[in-house]
Amino acid sequence: MNQGGTPSSGDVTVMLRRWQSGDLAARDALFGILHANLLAVARQHIGGREGLTLAPADLVHESLLRLLGTQPDYKDRTHLLATAALKVRSVLIDHIRARKAIKRGGDLQRVTLSLALEEAAGIGEPLDVFALHEALEALAAFDSRAANVIELTYFGGLDRSEIAMVLDVSVPTVDRDLRFGRRWLAHRLAA
Repeated sequence: MNQGGTPSSGDVTVMLRRWQSGDLAARDALFGILHANLLAVARQHIGGREGLTLAPADLVHESLLRLLGTQPDYKDRTHLLATAALKVRSVLIDHIRARKAIKRGGDLQRVTLSLALEEAAGIGEPLDVFALHEALEALAAFDSRAANVIELTYFGGLDRSEIAMVLDVSVPTVDRDLRFGRRWLAHRLAA
């Protein structure tokens, strides 16, 4: 544990190893930590948005349920967080698709994922998450690593050094990919 009482990366990795050995108490402790981290990210990105029917806690709970249904073959804390980020994005996109189907393409909910991304795009209103999802898929076809960096940053809340570890690149490479990905998405979303 560090001074703030939160588990260190090494503590999380130890709990992860215990879970992989069948220790359900370690799994529960890990999910408690993961819940707190993901909830903070979800509140930052979608909390308090008018008309949004998916509450941050609901997003996190559904994401954790999906994560729970997978095998615990994660290498370390960062790998677990990266996988959780993918689950969060998946739940969010599934929710938007379901709402779109209900409304037959009508009024999609708009949420802010990043003020930095909005400012880079030069737009004064929240981004359409489904449009962002489609733009991220297009970016992935053009530059998959830049798309991964954006996804891990905004959906997973990982910091630059954690992303560098997950993608096995340097932190300056992550910085370049993040700058490029933001600009590319801003251009795509502004069009």
